[in-house]
Amino acid sequence: MTSSEIVARLWKLCDVLRDDGITYHQYVTELTYILFLKMAKEQGEEIEKLIDENYRWEKLISYDGIELKKFYKELLDFLGTKGQGIVKKIYQGASTNIEEPNNLKKIITTIDSIEWYSQDEEELGNLYEGLLEKNASEKKSGAGQYFTPRVLIDVIVDLIKPQVGELCNDPACGTFGFMIAADRYIKNRTDDLFNLSEEESIFQQTKAFSGCELVRDTHRLALMNAMLHNIQGEIKLADTLSNEGKSMCDYDVVLTNPPFGTKKGGERATRDDFTFSTSNKQLNFLQHIYRSLKADGKARAGVVLPDNVLFDSQGEKIRCDLMDKCNLHTILRLPTGIFYAQGVKTNVLFFTRGEKDKDNTKEVWVYDMRTNMPSFGKTNPLKREDFKKFEEAYEAEDRRKVGDERWSVLTREEIEKRGNSLDFGLIRDESILNYDELESPIENIENCIFELEESLSLLKSVMDELNSVEERLVE
Repeated sequence: MTSSEIVARLWKLCDVLRDDGITYHQYVTELTYILFLKMAKEQGEEIEKLIDENYRWEKLISYDGIELKKFYKELLDFLGTKGQGIVKKIYQGASTNIEEPNNLKKIITTIDSIEWYSQDEEELGNLYEGLLEKNASEKKSGAGQYFTPRVLIDVIVDLIKPQVGELCNDPACGTFGFMIAADRYIKNRTDDLFNLSEEESIFQQTKAFSGCELVRDTHRLALMNAMLHNIQGEIKLADTLSNEGKSMCDYDVVLTNPPFGTKKGGERATRDDFTFSTSNKQLNFLQHIYRSLKADGKARAGVVLPDNVLFDSQGEKIRCDLMDKCNLHTILRLPTGIFYAQGVKTNVLFFTRGEKDKDNTKEVWVYDMRTNMPSFGKTNPLKREDFKKFEEAYEAEDRRKVGDERWSVLTREEIEKRGNSLDFGLIRDESILNYDELESPIENIENCIFELEESLSLLKSVMDELNSVEERLVE
């Protein structure tokens, strides 16, 4: 049975739980609790020895009915409070939403019947990623907010090129997809990986890849994902924008897609070391990211950020600081429809930390993958070939010789004249017939106001007429 077949079989079980009111996201969390025990049994003694023998897989499958439900709740509580190492982290605060014992039994027996011995370690990791991806593709799950499309992750990782011995971090790691892709990139491109010294091997397994996640349920999914990919780096359960994030620094590589939106109530980040105060969550993450890179002229980042980061007035000083401290060499304007919210407009910023804190950005290249592009979504997912021309432009020895209308550049001086806005590089939209007839922004606003006043006047006339009719009816 292939990984995709197993994913499809496990996903069908979600239909069984509908009557229990289980959401897609809750289902993946429940699967994680149960799969962990099964994976511990399949992967051998190293992980299973961390689990008390009274709460291992053989015990779980031996129960039925009400006794199963009672034992399962007891198991979650025990492993979350008295478990060891990663076991305690995954089960901490765990509870079940499954009310019907028969449904719980069906999940357990289905997992037990799968031929796991045919899955090697890498396939187990891919299988779990498949479940997470399936969860993210279901709009009702709400999971798309923390799941970056794998094809986009792979493109960013391939261009950033993490290397053996480098410290890589994701300060908003979700299910740990960026770090797993970075690990995969290194393994696939390092011929002498098996010739590493013992010290280097231990570093790659335990130190090279780390992250931070604020949401507890997502954090446990990240832990499970990392474990199945044999990554033991630290994954903090914390808020990067709090003082706990101050210790996250001196990285060679940062790869991330921070959460969108503002902090609740518009409050400021609680970090006391940020130079610029703002309630914009993405701008605060941007501050954290470029400050967390080693100032060695080589440390680099690939970051997914929404459009407002490019032009928001709160962010001007942060953008200037970024361009001073780093070489912001490339911005990719992404198409809409690739994330869970259709209207979200996003970009990828690529930058390298300088050795000094001033004048590192000389020019910024922008590639427009948004204008005159097909509509992407569930029926037309983003594919690797869609990025082919961007990757060619990015990797070109002389960027000025790239003959692609989507590829443009502004110098730092030109950006300064634009009020330090980075919202540029979009080509003409074919859906707009005549650019020459477009109003200026001021004219456009004035026309909108005029049209609004006309509509209000018309509405007032209709209301007056209705009132007049009502008065006549009363008479």
